[in-house]
Amino acid sequence: MKCLTDSVFLIYNLVLHDINVRMILNFRHKGLASFFENGRKNGIQAQHEKKLRLILARLTVACESRDMNLPGLRLHSLSGDLNGWFALNVSGNWRIIFRFHGAHVADVDYLDYH
Repeated sequence: MKCLTDSVFLIYNLVLHDINVRMILNFRHKGLASFFENGRKNGIQAQHEKKLRLILARLTVACESRDMNLPGLRLHSLSGDLNGWFALNVSGNWRIIFRFHGAHVADVDYLDYH
């Protein structure tokens, strides 16, 4: 029985470790960071709340760009000064942009690109 218990404990720790490895490292947009951390909506467009919750939940567990390739988000890579960054459609001209630092999402920004 000890062997089975040790195996279950090891698997449990590996699963917990794997979940904790993926995370959003930082935000560039203070309002989006506040919305993510404590649900405050004063720094975001109120009509974007539902879509932003979906995007942020996915970003929290994403470890590569294809993890964000969901219908309606229109994932696309950026070029030029933002080479290495990815963008997701929120609504109209509003986008979430981000990049990966290893298996972590970093520099998450919320912007109206026009």
